[in-house]
Amino acid sequence: LLTGFFLQVGHEPLPPTVGRNVLGRKVLYLPGFFTYARHIVEVDGKRGLFRGLTPRLISSTLSTITRGSVKKAFPLEDMEHVSNKDDVKTSLRKVVKETSHEMMMQCVSRVVSHPLHVISMRCMVQFVGREVKYSGVFSAIGRIFKEEGILGFFVGLVPHILGDVIFLWCCNLLAHFINTYAVDDNFSQASVIRSYTKFVMGIAVSMLTYPFLLVGDLMAVNNCGLRAGLPPYAPAFTSWIHCWRYLSAQGQLFRGSSLLFRRAPVPAACFPID
Repeated sequence: LLTGFFLQVGHEPLPPTVGRNVLGRKVLYLPGFFTYARHIVEVDGKRGLFRGLTPRLISSTLSTITRGSVKKAFPLEDMEHVSNKDDVKTSLRKVVKETSHEMMMQCVSRVVSHPLHVISMRCMVQFVGREVKYSGVFSAIGRIFKEEGILGFFVGLVPHILGDVIFLWCCNLLAHFINTYAVDDNFSQASVIRSYTKFVMGIAVSMLTYPFLLVGDLMAVNNCGLRAGLPPYAPAFTSWIHCWRYLSAQGQLFRGSSLLFRRAPVPAACFPID
């Protein structure tokens, strides 16, 4: 849990190593997931790998319960099953209706579970500065409320919701159009291919929406009093758009998306971010 977020923050306590790419050229590789996992165990022991696990589990539980409650409160009306080839307009209308319902459930569950997500991120990032400011769920709730008010529980919420919405619509619509226009009903394995289309699209779209996840997680810890969220580790961002522009200028919008083969970035030119 901690190792993945460790890569997102951009804190690199271990030096890069020299390796070779597919063309045989020497390149610098940053330490990957397993290298940093060993580093965390050496510093904090095995328990260090699970910093922030409790609030993360609570956040996931709240998300699941909320989705179920919203689904019961606002059930999706059943639509008559239609073949993708029988009536394109009807099938598209069905996809739009189902996606809208799924988007509503996802947005509500994200709002409800986000405060615990913020606490989880801050518990994990304390590893960088060896801090103990956030030592438990209830004490963290009290500290955030005292220092930042209600809004402190929802920092980074907007990019997360935008990423969720874009992911849902792109994934569902792309899968629908591929199944409708690219998969021939006469093909013997058409039904099998269609069953996997949405899964494959989910993987592809998740890569494109990763920057929203990264920005949301960084904003959750930015300027909160922890060393990893303050200069020189990170600028004090005024908004998530400011954070996005900064990462874009540095060519780091996909920082942490790769867990194994991490190329050392080429130093970026200085771009204005204000």
